[in-house]
Formats: sequence, structure tokens, C-alpha cells
Amino acid sequence: MRYEIGRHSYIFMDAWFDCRKGLKMGNHSVVNQKCRMDTRGGIEIGDNVSVSAEVCILTADHDPHSPTFEGRAGPVRIEDFAFIGTRAMIFRAVTIGRGAVVAAGAVVTKSVPPLAIVAGVPARQIGVRDPALNYQVDYDRLFA
Repeated sequence: MRYEIGRHSYIFMDAWFDCRKGLKMGNHSVVNQKCRMDTRGGIEIGDNVSVSAEVCILTADHDPHSPTFEGRAGPVRIEDFAFIGTRAMIFRAVTIGRGAVVAAGAVVTKSVPPLAIVAGVPARQIGVRDPALNYQVDYDRLFA
């Protein structure tokens, strides 16, 4: 695997990846169990990010308007202090801003501004997070 994984960051068991490259993960971040990480278009995860269980991040798809069903890819970027809730889905070419929160089960098709709290299908902003974020994710477990 040609991934860049920072210090004190963890990827838990049963997470799966679509290719052996394209993941860059900062320090003190976690990808929980059973996540699907489509790294074909590239996934960048910042520092102190928590990606909950069963999250699906897709960086590639097909253009339904193309007569040849053309494939397309775009990177997903998750900035520092972001939190992604259980079973959320994030689509290609999306940035989750610094400190943003994606609620459990949300479907994110457009970039999320820093500190925004989004929920729903499709995800819409429902709140704003306090900007004074000062914590460190340190979430190792047995059998990480």
C-alpha cells in the first residue's frame, strides 16, 4: 500500500479500499471499522479527523449524461477537526471544511463550509460549530 498515514492515526479492521494508492491521512485521525474508501480519485484526511463506522467515500463515478457512460474522478478532502457520522456518504470532488460535522446517514454531494453542521439527503446545513476547537483525537482500540 502506498498510503501516507500520520502519527497516532488509525484505520480499523474491515475498512476497505478501491486501490493501493491515493490516501493521505494526517496526525491523530481515525477511520473506523467497515468504511469504504474509494481512493481512485484521491482522499486527503487532515489532522484530528474522526470518520465513523460504515462511512462510504466515493471519489469516482460515471457520467449518466455521457453516451459512453464515461468515468470521472475527483478527490475528496476532509480538513482538520472534521467529524463524519456513521453511514454518511461523501461523493467525488467534495471538500469537508475545517471543523465541519456531517451527521450520521447524510449524503454529501457538495462541499461543506468550515464549521458547518450538515444532515439529510442530500445534506443541508442545519447549524454551525463553535470555532474554538482545541482537542486531539486519540482513538486507538484493541484490534485496530
